[in-house]
Amino acid sequence: MYLNKYILSLLLMTGSVFTTKAQVDTLSLKSKISVTQYLSRVGKENLGYAAEQYNVNIAEAGIETAKIFPDPEFSFGAFDNQDAKLHLGQGVTLGLGTTIELGGKRNARIKLAKSETELSKSLLLDYLRNLRADAAIAYFSAIGQHYLLQVQQYSYQTMKQLADADAIRYKLGVITETDSRQSRLEANNLQNGVFQNEADWKNSLVKLSSYMGKKHPDSLLIPGGDFENLERELNYQNLISIAQETRADAVAALNSKTVADRNLALVKANRTIDLGINAGLQFNGVSTNEEAPTPYHRTFNAGFSVPLKFSNHYKGDLKAARYTIKQAGVQYEQVLQQIQVEVTQAYFNYMAAQKQVQQYKNGLLAEAKKILNAKIYSYKRGETSLLEVLNAQRTYNEVQQGFYESQSNYAAALIELERAAGIWDIR
Repeated sequence: MYLNKYILSLLLMTGSVFTTKAQVDTLSLKSKISVTQYLSRVGKENLGYAAEQYNVNIAEAGIETAKIFPDPEFSFGAFDNQDAKLHLGQGVTLGLGTTIELGGKRNARIKLAKSETELSKSLLLDYLRNLRADAAIAYFSAIGQHYLLQVQQYSYQTMKQLADADAIRYKLGVITETDSRQSRLEANNLQNGVFQNEADWKNSLVKLSSYMGKKHPDSLLIPGGDFENLERELNYQNLISIAQETRADAVAALNSKTVADRNLALVKANRTIDLGINAGLQFNGVSTNEEAPTPYHRTFNAGFSVPLKFSNHYKGDLKAARYTIKQAGVQYEQVLQQIQVEVTQAYFNYMAAQKQVQQYKNGLLAEAKKILNAKIYSYKRGETSLLEVLNAQRTYNEVQQGFYESQSNYAAALIELERAAGIWDIR
């Protein structure tokens, strides 16, 4: 009997102190990467961000296009004054003309193109703001998945040891075959959970690779961070003020107002009448007509042309430009309002997540652990049933899973708050 208790104690005592790392296939896993290194690579290698950067290049090319002057026009012609019949001679004409833009059209185009470039830059920053936040959430989610895998692995190992001990106890006649089978069934069921958690963890690593633009997800990087340093001393009103002044989409909305103003200036300039100027030479051949003989001679001409802009009577373009200005102003106010709402919601979510994590740290984890250890101790002494141990084990698992999920939510809440406020200090 003493030997029986010794073997059982040896197998079960590790249940209260056992820690393990996930036993996964590491052939496809690479070295660990910090969140700072990861976000740096995302900014350099993300394909979506790389594509968005071309919008700035395209807008900058538009500035060069706006600087173009109207092209001059060259004309050439030939004429025949019935030379074959009347002998009045032949000749050619050469002409050169261009349009002089009046009303500051070129300057208005350049200013509009520059403001559109600034708008593209601010939109790119806003894209980076959201990309950085999404990538950081994925990073901490992968950390959380790894912790959840460790919890499941720990539970499986604990139950496996309990099942092994019960097999010995059954052979010694201490427990029934049904109890032995029950513990083995529970262990196998937990092992299935390990398989699924392992898949979830690896899928989270694949998602990390996708943010870095990696084409081969068989080569995965492992997050090297944790859930420490997530507490911040934040002032709610200051966050709103900072966000409304500096957040990239607010800057973009303000730039949209500038674009609308300069578009109106260009519309007004385009309604100004342009001046066309031209000059030409005419070379007249010898006329041998007996009644009006004429020697070879050249003729020079110069002039200008003015379009009759009856179209200026219609002012649809002016109305559209003015309405666009009003629309941009309303959209800017809407963005400021949306920022206030987002910061407020993110702040409340962050404070709630902080309280949840603190509650786990203040006793939930320790209490669940004490209950489990007490049930295992009583079970070893034959004072409680296997069902009570299983219930205590499930409760402890749920508390641990809830703790790591709350930490993952805590990290996500901080990231969402900083995304909303337009600040960033995740390290």
